[in-house]
Amino acid sequence: MNQNLRVLVAQANATVGALKLNYEKAISIIQKGHKENVDIIVFPELFLTGYPPQDLILDQHFIKDNTKYVEKLAREVSQTIVIIGAIHRDKDDTYNAAAVIQNGAIIKWIHKSLLPTYDVFDEWRYFKPGRDNEPVEVSLRSGKTLKLGIHICEDLWDKGMDYKVCDILGDKGVDLFINLSASPFHYRKQYERGELLLAKVNKYKKPYVYVNLVGGQDELVFDGESLIADGRGRWLHIGSKFKEELAIVNIAFGDKAETSEEKKFPGFPMERELFEALVLGVRDYFYKTGHRDAVLGLSGGIDSAVTAAIAVEALGNEHVTGVAMPSQYSSDHSVNDAELLAKNLGIRYEKVPINDLIEAFQNNFNNSIDEKLSGIAEENLQARIRGNILMSFSNKDGSLLLTTGNKTEIALGYCTLYGDMSGGLAVISDLGKKEVYAIASHFNMLKGYDVIPENTITKAPSAELRFDQVDPFDYDIISPIVNDIIERQLGVEQLIAKGYPQDIVHDMVNKIRNSEYKRQQMPPGIRVTQKAFGMGRRMPIVNHYSHNEHKF
Repeated sequence: MNQNLRVLVAQANATVGALKLNYEKAISIIQKGHKENVDIIVFPELFLTGYPPQDLILDQHFIKDNTKYVEKLAREVSQTIVIIGAIHRDKDDTYNAAAVIQNGAIIKWIHKSLLPTYDVFDEWRYFKPGRDNEPVEVSLRSGKTLKLGIHICEDLWDKGMDYKVCDILGDKGVDLFINLSASPFHYRKQYERGELLLAKVNKYKKPYVYVNLVGGQDELVFDGESLIADGRGRWLHIGSKFKEELAIVNIAFGDKAETSEEKKFPGFPMERELFEALVLGVRDYFYKTGHRDAVLGLSGGIDSAVTAAIAVEALGNEHVTGVAMPSQYSSDHSVNDAELLAKNLGIRYEKVPINDLIEAFQNNFNNSIDEKLSGIAEENLQARIRGNILMSFSNKDGSLLLTTGNKTEIALGYCTLYGDMSGGLAVISDLGKKEVYAIASHFNMLKGYDVIPENTITKAPSAELRFDQVDPFDYDIISPIVNDIIERQLGVEQLIAKGYPQDIVHDMVNKIRNSEYKRQQMPPGIRVTQKAFGMGRRMPIVNHYSHNEHKF
């Protein structure tokens, strides 16, 4: 058959648990679709509940209210076909589902079949897998009928799976594939999605509509970049990245279908992609938790500088406060760099020296046990005094404290509990040290001058907790090793085979294992790689396993 179709891609930002708000946003989009005489409106996965709702799903009131909103929404739908993600409760079973709605009624519930349980996903905890995959035949306003192969997110990601939803639908005969997704971002993931999608298109020669969620939710960032391909495997639509977007796309399909010029993926450099993901993650974390203002410590170092730049882009400079807290060990250039950064970013700047506080604590400690703190204890004392000062700023005006530790240092335990780990959001905790430097340079390039002072980028990194201290790592070597261990899960032999020094490999593996107790007490971080610390990595704190001890 030959058919022209107008599809509204609702690449929208939902808030978990905000049923009424999400419903109202959906109604507004549906009304736009009615005015534009579109044939089909497609929303992302679990749009009405937000994704992922996690243990809210165990609350029966939540499921019932979700169902009432679907029914209420259905009454507002006319001839346009609306496909929206929601929870479906059928007898005693709960499904991650899509409601197909037309002419005031739910004409079909589609149940997600492949339930992910890896990394940040745990859908088997909540849902039953659907096994009722059938094309949905709908009538368009033109009077013509269309068979839709509707499926949900993971149903596309079927490599290595025996149960292939798209193949089941394709073999039964569909005119158009439609996927509702809440696919979280990690660097270059859009190419993985595109490859999977085009494999289905090339196999069945049918157009494919893929609608992805956009926005931040706790640790996750959803990047949007919804996709539509025609039956020849050419891109008709590539959605905006990290932005809400309502796009109306004309799909021509059939034996004689002709389409406009193919679109191409925009070439985002890694630094820009990671930076924009973190900006969206911070912005939505603040907006959705009801916070407006941020406070952070400014040391003059690279990590706090990049964190401050992200915060300003996300919140506006009027909502960010930077606090410098120099001690006797702080170099003049670090204090100057912190002040210059604050001036360049246009943020509020406070300077609170901590020498007197350190001395008072030391005297009190000395009076108690006749001994002053030294070594690591003295260094951690400084970090914890700074953490208390920052938390006092936070408590004073309700601002949220941002921690500034990067992934490399957090992995190795090069951070202080109740000190620099104090706060409400760990902004760059999924960026390796090398990526932090890359983003700093890219940010300056975009702005056209050194917003982040050149000295901050070029000087040797140091916590400045004692005289002449520098970080004990060569980050050019250490940062990639940590990424290979955490993100790629390479073992000792594989790391050594890649050319990393054997002694360093063993040291890094041990440090990562022994620092788990710290990471499980850190604030939530924003995930931008394939494996972040947080909900997607569940290592035991008590962990005596070492592969090197077991030789067979």
